[in-house]
Amino acid sequence: MKTLTKALAAISLMAGMSAGTQGLAEPFKVGVCYDLSKAYTFATPQVSQAAMDLAKLINMQGGIGGEPVEVIVRDHGNEPQRGIECYSRLSREGVFVFDTLSTPVSLAILPRAMEDERILMQSLVGRGDAVDGTVFEWVYPVGPTYWGQAANNIGYIKKLHDGDLTDVKIAFIYFDYPFGQEPIEILKTLSEREGFELQLYPVPLPGTDQAGAWSKMRREKPDHIISWMLGGGHVVASKEMTRNGIPMDKYISVNWLNEVDIANIGAEAATGLKRGTNVVGGLDVPLRQLIIKELYDKGEGSGPLVKTQDVYYNTGLAMYSIVFEAARKAVELEGLPITARSYKAGLESLEGYDANGLMAPITVTAEDHGGGGKTRIEMWNGETWVPQTDWLSEYSDVVWEVVKESSSKYGQ
Repeated sequence: MKTLTKALAAISLMAGMSAGTQGLAEPFKVGVCYDLSKAYTFATPQVSQAAMDLAKLINMQGGIGGEPVEVIVRDHGNEPQRGIECYSRLSREGVFVFDTLSTPVSLAILPRAMEDERILMQSLVGRGDAVDGTVFEWVYPVGPTYWGQAANNIGYIKKLHDGDLTDVKIAFIYFDYPFGQEPIEILKTLSEREGFELQLYPVPLPGTDQAGAWSKMRREKPDHIISWMLGGGHVVASKEMTRNGIPMDKYISVNWLNEVDIANIGAEAATGLKRGTNVVGGLDVPLRQLIIKELYDKGEGSGPLVKTQDVYYNTGLAMYSIVFEAARKAVELEGLPITARSYKAGLESLEGYDANGLMAPITVTAEDHGGGGKTRIEMWNGETWVPQTDWLSEYSDVVWEVVKESSSKYGQ
């Protein structure tokens, strides 16, 4: 096991673990209240599988500071009330770190977590102003918020126009519910600042009826298209773009566009599509290779081996690398047992953390619970994703102005 121990230490995930599995303390529990049956099933199986795999890998080495970790997965069906029930039930079982991977459910749980002083992880979902740790003390949208992602997309488009967006037309097509609506405020703010024309195209759930939006887009001729849709919505969009003669390279998706979607569109037909992401896809990242070697090659994986380049499994690894690294830091700072407050301190001591190249580096502080909001733009070239930018965080001043204005209204 020496090789595994060295590898784990090298990726700064398990430093400080005790060797062996004897005499483990009470487990550090993470409540994974996910939609496993309805809207988000295109991603939640891969993300939760990655979380369970990472927990197994940690426990093979004796846990964190001698304390095992446990990932408790429950289904909320993307229904806020069921999410609240999951949160309440697991809270009674001693869980104080939660993740929902759902904007509607996160919005419902947030005030309860704040009142109860429990940690609500909110990576890639939820309200954008929750990065303001001075207001949302117990909420951690670590990674790029939807506001930050949208701002980075505008920054990328601005570079394509030599720094001048005057009279450029940018379309925003989105699912017309909280997830899709989240970036509108920041896009309107940037439109006023940069002088581009923002065109809004709401799409009703579940995204199968987009014909009207794309016909209108054909007439209004935007220069670029930012998309806030999920799963099959991208497949329908690509068909409508083809039908309306709109080039694929105009399309920039939110991070929820993966290789399954590309296969359903057709690898060649999807050439030119772009997405924003904060994680590295593929099999070659060190942590994924370690999990394959130590778990899947030995028949110990938490599900079927995901051999494709699917980015959602890596997204799960990135999210839960942060969760468990914060627990390790909590033990390092304040010892066992891990408490909600010591865990909070662990989160706020993360600096330049990237899980050995798995994701954009994050630095979390008491004031900034987002970690920097870095993403990069990638383009599908017919065979693989090709980065179009380095990790970037654009319009941070504007984003934080909007964050502060919005967060100041919380509770009013």
